[in-house]
Amino acid sequence: MKDYCLQIFKFKTSQLFLLLMFFLMQSCEEDLTKINRNKKTNFASTIIHNGTIIQRDSGMVKVRFKAPLIEQYELIDSPYIEARKGIYLEFFDKKNPKVPGKIWAKYAKNDLKKDFYFAKGRVKIITTEGQTFVTETINWDKRKKQMYTKDTVYVSDKDGNILVGAHGMVAKDDFTEYTFFNNSGSFNSTNLPVTSK
Repeated sequence: MKDYCLQIFKFKTSQLFLLLMFFLMQSCEEDLTKINRNKKTNFASTIIHNGTIIQRDSGMVKVRFKAPLIEQYELIDSPYIEARKGIYLEFFDKKNPKVPGKIWAKYAKNDLKKDFYFAKGRVKIITTEGQTFVTETINWDKRKKQMYTKDTVYVSDKDGNILVGAHGMVAKDDFTEYTFFNNSGSFNSTNLPVTSK
């Protein structure tokens, strides 16, 4: 009988031990879930220092991009690339492949899902035709092939003409067409067409 009682005691003790372990494991698992829920996931998965990126199409350079710091955030719902220390970009078109257009900005961000770009901080754009656009911010919706801003835009060209869009502009992304809002400017009169009376 003594052996039988000892066996029952060992059996009950082992069951109690297993039950206790089960509850301990469950409580640990819940704590880990709470801890992981509060973990930061918005960190750069790729960091490039003094980066140069060249995009080619059929062997021809389309874009040359340089930035002192490029950070890619891809472990989140809306992945993006950020250049917090500024950018310099050259873009080439088929009409004038030897003369690049250029863009400078102190900050840039690319929303990878929306194919949308944003730049700010003394944004300067020189087109392949030699026009210079200066503004504080610019947005580029690549899908719509449209660039726009609500900030004041200053435009100058090789002939000395100056145009100011006080309330921003909307333009095709190749700058072949653009609309300014609340604009003013001065033009070099030697290049204006002569009208007959």
